Amino acid sequence: MTHPELLRLRDSIDNIDAALIHLLAERFKCTQAVGEYKATHDLPPADPSREAAQIARLRDLAAGAKLDPDFAEKFLNFIVKEVIRHHEAIAKNRA
Repeated sequence: MTHPELLRLRDSIDNIDAALIHLLAERFKCTQAVGEYKATHDLPPADPSREAAQIARLRDLAAGAKLDPDFAEKFLNFIVKEVIRHHEAIAKNRA
């Protein structure tokens, strides 16, 4: 039998995971709109200066939240690569 405290903690983790998925879905809805805008206005799919600023901002937020900034940067880089891939696909489909 699993200890009630362990079950409670795992339930909290499950709820947080669900919230993360919903937040990521919302974020990707916004980045899809950005991709459409970029394609419509012939802007490049990637914006290195924006990406660098976001990484710096999230590293600071992570440090303040007691989360490893290196982990936060890896996580954001993973998301950014996927966003750029989506933006490239949107631009290609408009061409």
